[in-house]
Amino acid sequence: MSLFTTAHNKYIPIRFVRHLVCITLLSLPLLSCHGSSEPRPLRIVVLGDSLTAGFNLEEEQAFPARLEAALRAVDWPVTIINAGVSGDTTAAGLARLDWVLEEEPDILILQLGANDALRGLPPQRARNNLDEMIARAKSRNTRVILAGMKAPMNLGLGYRREFNPIYPKLAEKHDIPLYPFFLEGVAGKSELNLPDGIHPNAEGVNEIVRRFKPFLLRHL
Repeated sequence: MSLFTTAHNKYIPIRFVRHLVCITLLSLPLLSCHGSSEPRPLRIVVLGDSLTAGFNLEEEQAFPARLEAALRAVDWPVTIINAGVSGDTTAAGLARLDWVLEEEPDILILQLGANDALRGLPPQRARNNLDEMIARAKSRNTRVILAGMKAPMNLGLGYRREFNPIYPKLAEKHDIPLYPFFLEGVAGKSELNLPDGIHPNAEGVNEIVRRFKPFLLRHL
């Protein structure tokens, strides 16, 4: 949370007040056409794990910072807050959701579930946690955009059949936008990942942003 203070209690001579009144009256037609102030930036929070936090990257290289820069480059006034914590599961995300919502975001991008899958946690538990997060955010009048995840191949077909449909089913249930796979175009490409083969490098993040931006713009 941020606190803002202002101070404008200085004495203004009457001739300046008259001058300001004249300028204001002359400006009224212009104000009626263009508005009296800039629009408030759209406030977006990305709630996620290390893929959001920017594991082993500089802060300005992480997904939220790169996405904000990409949107501002096309004249979208946005502020994007990085609420990613490396290692977070859906349960950990749910535990800190209320704190995240204190930021009063207009939009919550929900990017969680990768660590549930990597640890082989029960898919139904991940589904329930995500379901609760979406419902709770919507109850606070926050729009939710769901970023999907896929289970690793080495967990077997049975686990993938349970885990992978979680995201489309929740998106349908809550009538929210779904970006089907957050790592689309990056997963499995060594040149776009860190040596661990799991986390995107700076170029990988840029590729995610390149693909995610047009999807997000369709829903703003």
